[in-house]
Amino acid sequence: MSNDIRSIEPKSLWNNFADLNAVPRGSKKEEKVIQFMVDFGNKLNLKTVVDPVGNVIIKKPASAGMENRKTVVMQSHLDMVHQKNSDTIFDFDNEGIKMKIEGEWVKAEGTTLGADNGLGVAAIMSVLASSDIKHPAIEALFTIDEETGMTGAMGLQAGYLDGEILLNLDTEEDDEIDIGCAGGIDISAENVYNEVHTPLNSLGYSISVIGLNGGHSGMDIDKGLGNANKIMNRILYETQDSIRISEINGGSLRNAIPRESFAIISVYKSQKDIFLRTIKKVTKHIKKEFKTVDPNLEIVCEERETPKRVMTAISQSTLLKTIYSAHNGVYKMSNEMEDLVETSNNIARVIVKNELIKILCLTRSSVESSKQDLANSLTSTFEMAGYTVILSGSYPGWKPNVDSPILKVLSSHYQKLFNSKANVVACHAGLECGILGTNYPEMDMISFGPTIQGAHSPDERANIKSSQKFWKFLLTILENIPVRK
Repeated sequence: MSNDIRSIEPKSLWNNFADLNAVPRGSKKEEKVIQFMVDFGNKLNLKTVVDPVGNVIIKKPASAGMENRKTVVMQSHLDMVHQKNSDTIFDFDNEGIKMKIEGEWVKAEGTTLGADNGLGVAAIMSVLASSDIKHPAIEALFTIDEETGMTGAMGLQAGYLDGEILLNLDTEEDDEIDIGCAGGIDISAENVYNEVHTPLNSLGYSISVIGLNGGHSGMDIDKGLGNANKIMNRILYETQDSIRISEINGGSLRNAIPRESFAIISVYKSQKDIFLRTIKKVTKHIKKEFKTVDPNLEIVCEERETPKRVMTAISQSTLLKTIYSAHNGVYKMSNEMEDLVETSNNIARVIVKNELIKILCLTRSSVESSKQDLANSLTSTFEMAGYTVILSGSYPGWKPNVDSPILKVLSSHYQKLFNSKANVVACHAGLECGILGTNYPEMDMISFGPTIQGAHSPDERANIKSSQKFWKFLLTILENIPVRK
């Protein structure tokens, strides 16, 4: 890691971020980062507890003169999305993130950066460790597993927190104040298929869809980015009369728009020329369609060893039609807030191997009934094709409250500090506020943060000037928390 990272202002923020990023912290693998946070709290002689699900809570008394202010919960999640470029060799379970500065941005070398939500965590750490920041009594809540199920937020029980205000530091545009978010549900479809020996007089080929930007399956779902699983399916569908599928391995995490997909197929020798002409034609069309949003898209077709076993023609046809029919992308825009995606689906993972098919999706919506509507649509699509469908990990959205008292505080001070109005928005990401509100319904919640782009992809980057703006705003808010009634 470049030592230049530790020289960026505010140094306390970036040094804490560098320390945090040295600790492996993938979703559902947070043991090391939980211990890191416990050690951090204990070193400061602050009350530090770990709840039954693994959330870490560190409490700090108010600074002098701030004892009469409302107690504030500062909240961020410890886990990060693990994504890397296919040519990057990196062990997320044992290595710290390798960071670098590129112009006005901090990035990682071929992997996700972890600024989502590591910069929020680092900001809270800086407040906890400070001796000169004015603040009310602080309850720092570091949740686990936000990225793959929200199980930390869902498992937090009533009684652990006394705060009246929650500052969630997980928004990714520094001119936005977030007052609402989408809920989500995981959709998992599985099916078996029959394999047969590869037909005689066949050739082996691999097809790779690579170079897509990918991104956050909520925040970036309306950008028209390519989904590698849908693109691969389109290629295979167009060439299906000439091929038999042996394996497909596409996408990675549910909350990341798939950047890559790989298939192994056989091609009838008699159909080789037709197959190659079709691949060339389809590739030309797809690259033209995505040239603006995904200019680095590549579709690579290479001859390889012929696979020994392939899908039957019927199984292959059913698979391709099923994925073609399953909705991907924006399903409905909000009628209440301009330019807000209400409901969407991400076909995140497609695995075909050893006579088993797995298709994993993440459906999001800020309206519970609309979320269920799309879930029903996808379930129907899969079940008609003979798939077994499991719905799991459902979590609620966060309903906007335009009369929020803390919103008025943030809006007023943003305008004073930056001489412009903040954009008050709801987002299509899965913030934890809605879930936390189920056990703490009286807590006044708000979300804000520094500008982060490309979250959930190896292009993730954090803006340096924005981090300074965010830090200034955060300190101002803490100094101006209302007096307790």
